[in-house]
Amino acid sequence: MRETANQFVSAGWDVTVVTIADESWERDFGLDHTLSERVDPRVRIVKLPLVREDLETDIRMFSEDRALRPAQWADAYRKKGMKDFPEPIYGGWKADLERAVEEIHRAKPVDLVLATCVPYVNMAAALHLWETHGVPYAIDFRDGWSVDVIGGGEAFAPDSFSGRWERKVLSHALSLWLVNDPIAEWYRERHPDLADRIHVVRNGYDEDSVPPATRTPDTEAGLTFGHLGVVTSPPRILKAVLDGWRIARERDPLVARSRLEIRGQIGSGAAREANAHVEMIRQAQARGEAVSFGGPAPKAEVPDIFAGWDVLLLMIMGGKYMTSGKVYEYAATGLPVMSAHAVEHDATTVMTGHPLWTGACGFDEEALAAAYSSAARIAVEAGDADRAAARQHAAQYARSAQMGPAVRRLIGLVDPAHQEHEGSGPTSPASSTHEVEDLSV
Repeated sequence: MRETANQFVSAGWDVTVVTIADESWERDFGLDHTLSERVDPRVRIVKLPLVREDLETDIRMFSEDRALRPAQWADAYRKKGMKDFPEPIYGGWKADLERAVEEIHRAKPVDLVLATCVPYVNMAAALHLWETHGVPYAIDFRDGWSVDVIGGGEAFAPDSFSGRWERKVLSHALSLWLVNDPIAEWYRERHPDLADRIHVVRNGYDEDSVPPATRTPDTEAGLTFGHLGVVTSPPRILKAVLDGWRIARERDPLVARSRLEIRGQIGSGAAREANAHVEMIRQAQARGEAVSFGGPAPKAEVPDIFAGWDVLLLMIMGGKYMTSGKVYEYAATGLPVMSAHAVEHDATTVMTGHPLWTGACGFDEEALAAAYSSAARIAVEAGDADRAAARQHAAQYARSAQMGPAVRRLIGLVDPAHQEHEGSGPTSPASSTHEVEDLSV
């Protein structure tokens, strides 16, 4: 999203970003201000005082009903959010988002809205400006809505409340951005009449997140295996990864001398670092298995973290519809990558052809143990040419290379000067005569 906003500014657009207050982000998942420091200073940011009441942990702020009947209160809260838009929790933000974009448009007419999901209620605000003022919009859909990216298949039926909303919003959008080919194909099959508007825009990686060089492994001292990323997978996946690590240490002397470091966000809200995942890591530490958890990592420190590791552990849930945001950075570091995810996974698509990749082996603990040993051998044997080839393989996924063409294509749909080259989108219900000068995201 940062790269998208910066790309539009670089193209000469005025950009307004609508988001929620810092306090709300902190309550939900935390903030990394080293990321926001790199937002182009010309980007205007509007922060709305929207909060998730269900994440409040101060019991002095609880209503009597919530304090006495917390489960019933939580159920009612989710149902309340579904009244105006089919999304628990966030559906209740619909009216506030619509008012916010209305005020922005009234102050300075908007020429394009780009709604980024999730939450999906953001799309309702984009649809509102289109229906009331004829402002064209696009959807940065990422993982999509009606596809179950974790389990595979359909998340909801086309004729359901959610299905009808999705169809309505997508049918009027200029362009739909999906994060990988399997999800894009899902939507092309589900909405064949919109197929020409569906584009794959991968997450990619920031080039300043990759270390300029990697260290030479010290086989006598042992290697450092590292996982960096949000840990949201079911506890059984982490258990398999830790069990495989334990078995590898029992069988492989080099792995026995090595360490496994886990960095990143584990849990959200009140469950942040107070969950089954953290408990399993602590138990492994107590058993002397050389496993540690270092907490979240500011983006500015990512290159130094990678530079201090010898092997990267890519632990992800899901299947062919799932893409990890970190896989692109992993691929670009020039370090060996050990995959702990399903064999049929979009991360496999990204890593195929990478010269320092172990391949995917699923979550069998014996297979994972073998993968640890394989990754250790790759780390020791890889030369400068191998590491350079790995970086070259990943270069196609640099974020600017992914977002630049997508932004230019979207500008071409709005700017009449580019229409004949880029094609046209759906007809707006109200005419728009503004110059291309302001983007609200």
